[in-house]
Amino acid sequence: MHRSTILRSFCFAVCAATLGALAACGDGKQANKGTGSGGQPGQVVLNRGNGAEPGTLDPHLVYANWENNIVGDMIMGLTTENAKGEPTPGAAESWETSPDGLTWTFHLRDHQWSDGQRVTAGDFVFAWRRILDPKTASAYAYYLNLIKNAEAVNTGKLPGTELGVTAPDARTLVVTLEHPAPYLVEYMAHVSTFPVPRHVVEAKGAAWARAGAYVGNGAYTLVEWIPNDHVTLEKNPRFYDAANVKVDRIVFYPTMDYTAALRRLRAGELDTQSRLPPREIDWLRENMADVLSIAPVLTTEFLTVNQTKKPFDDKRVREALNLALDREALTQRIRKMDERPAYSFVPPAIANYPGVAGFSFKSMPQAERVKRAQELMRQAGYGPNNRLKATYDIRSSAPDQLRDPAAIQSMWREIYVDADIRQNDTQVFYSKIQQGDFEIGGAAWGADFNDSTNFLDLLRKGNASNYGRYENPKFDALLDEANREIDLAKRGEKLAQAEQIALDDYALIPTLFWVSGGLTRPYVKGWEPNATDTHRTRWVSIDEQARAATPRQ
Repeated sequence: MHRSTILRSFCFAVCAATLGALAACGDGKQANKGTGSGGQPGQVVLNRGNGAEPGTLDPHLVYANWENNIVGDMIMGLTTENAKGEPTPGAAESWETSPDGLTWTFHLRDHQWSDGQRVTAGDFVFAWRRILDPKTASAYAYYLNLIKNAEAVNTGKLPGTELGVTAPDARTLVVTLEHPAPYLVEYMAHVSTFPVPRHVVEAKGAAWARAGAYVGNGAYTLVEWIPNDHVTLEKNPRFYDAANVKVDRIVFYPTMDYTAALRRLRAGELDTQSRLPPREIDWLRENMADVLSIAPVLTTEFLTVNQTKKPFDDKRVREALNLALDREALTQRIRKMDERPAYSFVPPAIANYPGVAGFSFKSMPQAERVKRAQELMRQAGYGPNNRLKATYDIRSSAPDQLRDPAAIQSMWREIYVDADIRQNDTQVFYSKIQQGDFEIGGAAWGADFNDSTNFLDLLRKGNASNYGRYENPKFDALLDEANREIDLAKRGEKLAQAEQIALDDYALIPTLFWVSGGLTRPYVKGWEPNATDTHRTRWVSIDEQARAATPRQ
């Protein structure tokens, strides 16, 4: 959050918490009727459990999916996602590509910002130069490196005017790429490519992304943000497709304590919740199977190891940590949510990818893996009388988030590693790992678009999301070669070779491939399972009769 709002936000949060406690003493019927937090009678309200507290609602500073969930309801890129998570026209109503695949021309629909100003191609040019400006310090600036000269602009080697994007007129945007990208239509739905209202940003600076100043071109507008309590959006009457938007008001709640969120959903205070508590999965299957949303998604959970700190710069130590982690026990006995053990970084079912890369020890029995890991640790100078003391940071302070780390901690004890689990608030956690202030950190990455580069690029030298500071010139070179390859099959082969290099280096510790693992009441319609677990509220409707008839559990 912005420093100038900390004191005021604290006061708001205290007041909100007090009011929330008083409201909790009531019978809970108001939420079931759909009036929600501050809603008016007759309004259709969706109450969303949304993971963590957002750190920002500025699309150029957004980093996590819980922020994207909110911003994506207020701002729309050239393309957007339909209910099934597939790319569909957004701010652009059509486009065409040059024969060599390097130049794309997007034609904007005639639509407005929420303050009535016209959305122009110039807003996109301004936005992309802004996110790439080194002064913006966007963690996602690298995402635009596909655009001609983007990396040079972001590193200050070229001015923003040299970026490969132009606006010949108010409704035409011409984008020149560094290399062909057949996935560009999906790529352009990502939050980092969103436009921002130039007339507002230039007038208000950083304050533009707060309630009372926020202007977007999407289906909803920001009306309230009470830090650590809720964010409220209301339907944007100027949205070009407002007639087909069924939900009038959305209230996003930070719900990192999944057990507490389940209680709120059972009480009728939440209609959806982003993640479920794994320890409750058996009870949920028996008692609330109709709310479970479990489907494969393109997300890999992993541990990142800081290779700038000893002894994690030693490949033997990284290999030992990988060997000792019992992925089958984690997925089958701890999680029990149908996740798949991860022996690679790129998840299964990624488009145009052979999926042949993997750890060589996959077929080795776990007992043999542990024996091999112990041997490697002894070679690195550790043993029963000289144990490795390490810190293991995770991004939650909720008790139900300790099960996986505690299991992993126990597995590592067998190989002379004593990991001290340190729980952090989400924003603190990401600040620490981005700055390299950690030894081992738990993380997860969900696909921004359906292509293996979205995962492999995280291991490039210099990428802000390369938390472990992995470096291998051969790996980077193969990614560059793949980017120049037009043949999709050959491109996929090169990318798989690059992944195998990273896995052979034990660049990170993949643990499992996610399923969606959320909770959604059956009366919430249009909430479709999809590979990126993206759910834009413009496609959602509420069966109010079914909601009213839903008993508290």
